[in-house]
Amino acid sequence: MNLRPLADRLIIEAGKKEEMTASGLVLPETSSKERPEQGVIIAAGPGRIDEKGNRIAMSVKVGDKVVFKKYSPDEVEVDKKEYLIISESDVLAVIE
Repeated sequence: MNLRPLADRLIIEAGKKEEMTASGLVLPETSSKERPEQGVIIAAGPGRIDEKGNRIAMSVKVGDKVVFKKYSPDEVEVDKKEYLIISESDVLAVIE
């Protein structure tokens, strides 16, 4: 992939849109429209620069599985594959 995020941007490969309950029921995308999305970070920018010109390191890294705001990402297609670009501030949690 020839896509390099700048500043505090992340490139995420989104997870599946359907969810499965513990009992095996599949919940379609429409039942969870207001829920955050999940995905894996595949590229991360170097971090943002503060008012004094200092670089602020990212608190997430490539390979982290994250939960992020549903409507914040920008969708892009590179080499016939879709990716999401979001700011680090739109990441709600890291799944460990």
